[in-house]
Amino acid sequence: MKNNLIYGIHPVMEAIKSGKQIDKIFLQKNLKGPASQNLLNLLKEQQINYKTVPIEKLNKLTRENHQGVVAFVAPVKFAGLEQVLETLTNQTRTFVLLDGITDPRNFGAIIRTAVATDATGIIFPENNSAPVNEDTVKTSAGGVFKIPLIRVKHLKDAIFLLQAHGIKIVAATEKASQLIYDTDLKQDIAIIMGSEGKGIHKSLLALSDEKVKLPMSDQIDSLNVSVACGVILYEVVRQRLKS
Repeated sequence: MKNNLIYGIHPVMEAIKSGKQIDKIFLQKNLKGPASQNLLNLLKEQQINYKTVPIEKLNKLTRENHQGVVAFVAPVKFAGLEQVLETLTNQTRTFVLLDGITDPRNFGAIIRTAVATDATGIIFPENNSAPVNEDTVKTSAGGVFKIPLIRVKHLKDAIFLLQAHGIKIVAATEKASQLIYDTDLKQDIAIIMGSEGKGIHKSLLALSDEKVKLPMSDQIDSLNVSVACGVILYEVVRQRLKS
């Protein structure tokens, strides 16, 4: 095991059975044999998602005998959304939902600002999301240990649950007509941030209660997602301090 990386069928299975929080698992395409089948059965039983990749991808991750399996153990234990919602009921809540944020440094920077602004939690999907690795921990300045990190199977389901608890969903998108500064952010809210390339998925935009944007000079197309998130979170702080 090197840092948070585990390789080999038996070590990965033992990590899962011992309750380690698995962040990512990569399996070699067309992996066969009784041992690999046992691993697949365990992943199904524990409802752990995995991604099949070419052997070249695994060889880049480690030069050791990985047996077609490489996993990453998260340095933190992920929180459950329902548990967080039920626990924090006596304060104004601010969640950040990340859609397609795959760079660990952006992820870490967002976490750092979320902690600085007393956000309630970070919600992100199992797939198409940055891993919680050493880069994430470092960029967050240790923030990953100070805020609930909530990993969900589907962001849609998370949004439905948030709305059921009276939390307004605010999508940050350049397609919006309303500026963030003209939006009431004093109530319980969840802010959706999308990737710089693709933005927020259409299906999530359709579920949002409000769409907002930041004023932008015509000399640049967009801000780095962590910077944009920081601006929005501090507007939330400003409004609540003013009230």
